[in-house]
Amino acid sequence: MDIGGAAPCNSTINMSIFKKGSKAYSIFGMKCPKCHEEDLFDTGAFSFSKPFDMKDACPHCGQDFMPEPGFYFGAMFISYIFTAWFCILFVLFLHWVLGWSTAASFGALIAVCAIFFVYIFRLARSIWLNINFKYDPEKAKA
Repeated sequence: MDIGGAAPCNSTINMSIFKKGSKAYSIFGMKCPKCHEEDLFDTGAFSFSKPFDMKDACPHCGQDFMPEPGFYFGAMFISYIFTAWFCILFVLFLHWVLGWSTAASFGALIAVCAIFFVYIFRLARSIWLNINFKYDPEKAKA
């Protein structure tokens, strides 16, 4: 019996947003947005060795990670928006909720930002690539 045109429930479907083929998998795993097979960077997400060196293209599917000069200009805005909100909320939490002094709150903020700078930079680039390119299951099989 069909009720309201709803599709039947299939319990074998995995609805995880972090599975291969999802944007979240590619963004947070920092994988190629086209095939989800290769990493965008040669080093780990928190590596301070070659922190800004990114592959020019995906070795698996050939997706160009540098399609044009200035391509990552939009990633700067993503990074800026994320970092600005994080800084405001972080300092407000430490100062108002935990009762830290203003100097201690900003000192902790500087330390946290220094540690997470590379990760935020890479995450913004991964988000920007995933905004502009779509996963292709056929490229993943190749």
